[in-house]
Amino acid sequence: MSGHSKWSTIKHKKAKVDSQRAVVFQKYSRELIVSARLGGPDPAGNFRLRTAIEKAKAAGLPNDNIKRAIEKGAGAGAAENYEELIYEGYAAGGVAVVIEAMTDNRNRTAGDIRSFFTKYNGSLGATGCVGWMFDQRGVITFDENVDFDKLFETATNLDALDVTEEDEAYKVLTTPESFQSVVEGLEKEGFKPQSAELVRIPQNTIEITDEKTADQILKLLDKLEEHDDVQNVYANCDISDDILQKLEN
Repeated sequence: MSGHSKWSTIKHKKAKVDSQRAVVFQKYSRELIVSARLGGPDPAGNFRLRTAIEKAKAAGLPNDNIKRAIEKGAGAGAAENYEELIYEGYAAGGVAVVIEAMTDNRNRTAGDIRSFFTKYNGSLGATGCVGWMFDQRGVITFDENVDFDKLFETATNLDALDVTEEDEAYKVLTTPESFQSVVEGLEKEGFKPQSAELVRIPQNTIEITDEKTADQILKLLDKLEEHDDVQNVYANCDISDDILQKLEN
């Protein structure tokens, strides 16, 4: 993970070992269930479901699992009644953290998340305490083989906010409201995205220069991401490669 990359600090991710595949698959299955429940089982008319299917396939979720999850969400069989919740708090060093979760037991989820914050020198806050520090954006990613000038022109005509080059890829940024229309407009012009998702981008980042603080932050983010009920985790920290390498050794 590059500590200098703003994109990698937006959404802290780590490689999942084989033993965690079930947890990862469960997260994608929950998104499929909720997407199908809210918008119907036909991806052609349900943009959220279509993007959920694409992300699930990219993560290696078997087609049978995808089909079963959609059927559950559509009411074919017993479907868990998941609700979408947002948790906010502060990690060590005053780093803001926003957690998107799907749960069938909010008391269990809140208790677990609170215990993680406490264990790693952070604190779970009230709704809205740090969410205002992040902007919700659509991020549509393309590989560098596409024609950048044409992509930029097309995206601009579709009212995208910006087109950037990051991590050997081109990224088109949109508002949440224009996300679907920009994705579909780009696809209509022949641009097939590698991924398309809504994320939370910090307005400012906090540079972490202390190893102990960085270790506490990373351990908290790891525990949160490994939790069954947590879908996405965002933090406004910037941890240098030097510190990351020291912690890995």
